[in-house]
Amino acid sequence: MPNKIKVGIVGGAGYTGGELLRILLNHPAVEINFVHSKSNADRFIYEVHKDLQGDTDLKFSSALSQKIDVLFLCVGHGDAVKILSENKIDEKIKLIDLSQDFRLGETAGKRKFVYGLPELNITAIKKAKNIANPGCFATAIQLGLLPLAKAGLLDEIYTTGITGSTGAGQGLNATSHFSWRANNIQAYKTLSHQHLKEIGQTMLQLNPSGNVDLNFIPWRGDFTRGIFISSQIKCDLELNEVTALYKKYYAAHPFIVLSDEPIFLKQVVNTNKCFIQLEKVGTKLVIHSAIDNLLKGASGQAVQNMNLMFGLEEMTGLKLKATGF
Repeated sequence: MPNKIKVGIVGGAGYTGGELLRILLNHPAVEINFVHSKSNADRFIYEVHKDLQGDTDLKFSSALSQKIDVLFLCVGHGDAVKILSENKIDEKIKLIDLSQDFRLGETAGKRKFVYGLPELNITAIKKAKNIANPGCFATAIQLGLLPLAKAGLLDEIYTTGITGSTGAGQGLNATSHFSWRANNIQAYKTLSHQHLKEIGQTMLQLNPSGNVDLNFIPWRGDFTRGIFISSQIKCDLELNEVTALYKKYYAAHPFIVLSDEPIFLKQVVNTNKCFIQLEKVGTKLVIHSAIDNLLKGASGQAVQNMNLMFGLEEMTGLKLKATGF
């Protein structure tokens, strides 16, 4: 394909950087110009991401090239701000930041960022030069609630969600290593998770007069990938009416799958999909949503945003195979 999109990646040695590489190496419209990693400079990429041996002979770079069309920042929170302050990135280069540094309206010099949840901001994303990729929990929760928020049906929400160990990043800590995670589960950041702010921002965008109270308890789970969310609200509509709202809202969004059957993590792991299931008992409505935290919750959504920014078909390079067994 002529005129391929030239891509640079900063932070290519971590989980999100590795997933981004796995997608973009097989993306028909992309050419990877460089993959930056200070700690791995001059090493072959497959020496770190060993599954990529035979797929690429690229080496990690210690420098940032300006000969690119888009730069992905796959770095820790706070590091994106540092990179943009320490490196003069040509204004013509588009940015997609996977940290949380620009999700709440923050700017980097003259660069303003669009919140990159395609099912919310697809029109703005298509015109954007800079994208703040949403958080993984925020993505899973919001995709379960967007149709209800737009219809003004949200007031008080009770949400629980469980995530795998990759959600904690590649660095080893007390709650991410195997011997702690195996046969174990734990609640953490009860009612105080950092993604609550971006979710609240979205709720106000869809319903400026609404005062939504989201009560969220996240759990650490005994598995590596995926997020499963269950949100509960009071709702007087019949289930078929709620289902109709969801079908209408998501009709043009190819990665959202509405299921009448109970959903589970293996349906979404290794994909860019979000599965949603609705259940209703009396006046209580429960919305289950599931995503892969590293794909739809991070790198897959970043590529989805890139596709939209460059006028490509939204699913390009993202028709990925789920884990069936």
